[in-house]
Amino acid sequence: MMTTRYARTPKPSGSTFEVLSWFYMRASGALLALMVVFHLIWMHYVIGLTNINFDVIAGRWTGPGGIFWRSYDLTLLILASLHGMNGIRFVTDDYIHNRGWRAVVKALIALVLLLMVVFGGLVIFTFNG
Repeated sequence: MMTTRYARTPKPSGSTFEVLSWFYMRASGALLALMVVFHLIWMHYVIGLTNINFDVIAGRWTGPGGIFWRSYDLTLLILASLHGMNGIRFVTDDYIHNRGWRAVVKALIALVLLLMVVFGGLVIFTFNG
């Protein structure tokens, strides 16, 4: 019987930032998977798809458990945004070879990340129904 061996993703040996970034992608991916599954089960089965509307979400954020849901949604926003933008940064390193253009693209990635987290956080924590 023949077995197939697959290569493992090597741990980076670059700067401390690159090593931490590599670990972050794995940890955030696992945590995001759990959080998204919980979110889908809650929204699809506990609340029910036909019941989801503005009033339900407003009640969730302003009700007794509001601080939990706002914190949960902010955590999901931050983890997903950082995870996604870090992935785009990896792709940028792979495909943009000119150092100047790579710096410009990375600056744009950082700007988009900052805007998403700041404005998303503002919506989550200043919303009052």
